[in-house]
Amino acid sequence: MARVATAGVTPDYWDEACRHLVKRDRVMKKLIPQFGEARLQSRTDAFTTLARSIVGQQISVKAAQGLWDKFLELIPGPANRIKPVDVLALEKTALRAAGLSVRKVEYLVDLAQHFESGQVHVRQWAQMDDEAIIEELVAIRGIGRWTAEMFLIFHLMRPNVLPLDDPGLIKGISLQYFSDEPVSRAEARELGEGWAPYRSVATWYIWRSLDPLPVDY
Repeated sequence: MARVATAGVTPDYWDEACRHLVKRDRVMKKLIPQFGEARLQSRTDAFTTLARSIVGQQISVKAAQGLWDKFLELIPGPANRIKPVDVLALEKTALRAAGLSVRKVEYLVDLAQHFESGQVHVRQWAQMDDEAIIEELVAIRGIGRWTAEMFLIFHLMRPNVLPLDDPGLIKGISLQYFSDEPVSRAEARELGEGWAPYRSVATWYIWRSLDPLPVDY
């Protein structure tokens, strides 16, 4: 079955955020113009985004893509809109045969059950603050705070997330602001306060300074 990629959705605050950061921060003033029209984009629905994050845990980007492609072969319909009921209908042996570990199979099933039963309140997320959404997501097996924060940035496109557990962010801050000296979480948090209310955007550009190819979820 052909799987067609959909056009991404870009945050409406992006240009204003860039202007704000360029005025406020010497590193952002240098970084942001380097990446031209590149923008954060969200391409999939909530369930698909979280399923992909589980499949890709603790393996390389290349390996994660290969495993995801095998997983998609088991699922009917478009690649950017996987339904929880379709995952629940799969035999666990089929998921294992596609290369998923026992634990990842358990996580995917738990994720699907949370969505199918209404334990996650997708329609209310727009009115919920970031921490309330994180609390709801980390109740799902296999989703920790880092995954929840990536979801806030890449899917919900929340503007002011600072994922202090992300090694790329810490490494990028070290390189760009501290001449490659080690940086503590406290130092990164303090620096990030200067990026508010657009910490997600600044984080995205820090990631780009390490890897110019944007990641889409």
